[in-house]
Amino acid sequence: MAELNKSQSRDARVHKTVVNSWNEWDPLRHVIVGRATDCHIPPPEPAIEAKVPEDSDMRGAWGKRPQDTIDRGNELLDRFAETLERRGIVVDRPTPIDFSQPVTTPDFHTDSQFGCMPPRDVLLTVGSEILEATMSYRCRWFEYLCYRPLLQRYWEEDRNFRHEAAPKPRLTDADYRADYLSADVGVQSRLEWTSRKFFVTTEHEPLFDAADVLRMGRDLVVQHGFTTNLKGIEWLRRHFPSHRVHAVNFPGDPYPIHIDATFTPLRPGLLINNPQRRLPNEQRKLFEENDWEIIDAAPPAHNSPPPLCYSSVWLSMNVLALDSKTVCVEKSEVYQADQLDKLGFEVVEVELRDAYAFGGGLHCCTADVFREGQCEDYFPRLKEA
Repeated sequence: MAELNKSQSRDARVHKTVVNSWNEWDPLRHVIVGRATDCHIPPPEPAIEAKVPEDSDMRGAWGKRPQDTIDRGNELLDRFAETLERRGIVVDRPTPIDFSQPVTTPDFHTDSQFGCMPPRDVLLTVGSEILEATMSYRCRWFEYLCYRPLLQRYWEEDRNFRHEAAPKPRLTDADYRADYLSADVGVQSRLEWTSRKFFVTTEHEPLFDAADVLRMGRDLVVQHGFTTNLKGIEWLRRHFPSHRVHAVNFPGDPYPIHIDATFTPLRPGLLINNPQRRLPNEQRKLFEENDWEIIDAAPPAHNSPPPLCYSSVWLSMNVLALDSKTVCVEKSEVYQADQLDKLGFEVVEVELRDAYAFGGGLHCCTADVFREGQCEDYFPRLKEA
């Protein structure tokens, strides 16, 4: 069996790339898995300061992460890639750049960069297109370079592939609200602000991270929060004129960054929602009127994130669907695994918790290249705009 798996992996790697992915649950056949290599804690900047909780061990810390943690992160990511390959899925990996280098433009300077563990943040695959997001952190300005060798190869191999890049924002101070830079803002103030859709990002220019977008066939559901503003959502609406683009927000989240630890579609008609960050009633109508069931996600198995980790404990629900019946779940997240098992899914346990600090969970550390299937309408009762 081991020799057969190695043979399948070799055969898969010589295939010609086809880019095609319309949703989060069709059978996955080709994916990018990130790397922890040379990952840095970036220096303070407006977007970073707004994301880090006041009592976090990340406050004031920056520089290259400890090498032993990088080695451990890469070990787990490599194992995850091997798990996918054993299931016949082609896995590509990014090419890390030197993240110790500063980023300097005519508008800003920051002393180091971030990493390339979470390709889901940077790359949005819609059909035969892969779109590079604007990004809203200065330290992530050049992160797209890690994926260019792959995208260039896809362009050579697939004549239908469209490689697009959203306009690079200037990321001047005008893009951020100074209110969020006070060290004593507090969670209660954050909750009040986010309930009023008062986020750290302004509407000065279009901003969006790819991980704020859920692909659901003809519909794109986009979180309005810290990393994606309304201008960014409008840019996506104009860029994908054949799609219906819906803005959502989650008032219970004091740090609304990326949708995939808050709202997760598992298969057509079923989503899990973070019970501490429920979708507002008015926005639920889109799903309920089209026979989608929204259920509360199971509680996390941990009371706190790993050391030096930006993300919340709700990475428990940051799962990766391999198809509409099979879901990868972090191995220690036993409650989430049990819930999915009871919902009828085959649960694939993947150890990844020690890699969380490099940019997220199983969904975050991947980006689709190819899923079987075509663009479907999962919201047939939706009235046209």
